[in-house]
Amino acid sequence: MSASKLQNIWNHPAGPKTIHFWAPTFKWGINIANVVDSTKPPEELSYPQQSALACSAIIWAKYSTVVTPKNWNLFSVSVVMAATSIYQLGRKLEHDFLSDQQATAEEH
Repeated sequence: MSASKLQNIWNHPAGPKTIHFWAPTFKWGINIANVVDSTKPPEELSYPQQSALACSAIIWAKYSTVVTPKNWNLFSVSVVMAATSIYQLGRKLEHDFLSDQQATAEEH
């Protein structure tokens, strides 16, 4: 990568010299925690937590595309956060509702 390209990234309005870069970068930690939580049993997952993460991620993904300058770091972390949260909600819903239906069907 050329020095001028690196300098452009460094001096970008949403670059590493601003909070607009670092806040979304540290938000990746939440995504990592959510991926690690995929090894947890579904009964330990929280509907309110995963719903809040999914909703806020969708809102921030939209916001990141309408602000100037566009913040693609915030957009990407938000899309991944929405995806991991929706996945976790799916696991929880499947465990709470589909496993109950399967158990009831097996009893009859």
